[in-house]
Amino acid sequence: MINYISIISSWSVPIIIALFLSYAIIKKVEVYNVFTEGASEGLKTCVNIFPYLLAMILAINLFRASGAMELLVKLFNPIISWLNVPEEVVPLLFLRPLSGSGSLSYTAQIIKDYGPDSYIGKLASTIQGSTETTFYIIAVYFGAVGIKKYRYAVIVGIIADVAGFFAAVFICGILF
Repeated sequence: MINYISIISSWSVPIIIALFLSYAIIKKVEVYNVFTEGASEGLKTCVNIFPYLLAMILAINLFRASGAMELLVKLFNPIISWLNVPEEVVPLLFLRPLSGSGSLSYTAQIIKDYGPDSYIGKLASTIQGSTETTFYIIAVYFGAVGIKKYRYAVIVGIIADVAGFFAAVFICGILF
């Protein structure tokens, strides 16, 4: 059974591409010209979002290197410990809205240290799936399409991240 899944998995992408090419040929679309036009648009998009991405990466590195994240964790620690949230997962509350890859590496470190079946590992994984990279989305996607008025999106995104964090804590507290 695993061999069939492996074979299907390795052939699925080439088959899908062949299906799209066949459909384009049937519809008499100039595939090469459309492909190069799309690649050109993609390159323009990359160039347009690069300054926003660079600013976001710089801000995240400054946030972590300055010790501001540890300060926020210590500031919220009395409330967090009153809610029985393990101290190890609290940095995810501040890191996840900033960086998906940063929070993923932090979650991987938690799982490595405590194990995937531990309460802290399950909680960190649930938080990872329950929250979003709000500031990354606003910086990159809003910047790419030129949205300048994003104040309410930031507020709603942060509220959703905090709600997702505490919902993950609540659900994991019930289930695990």
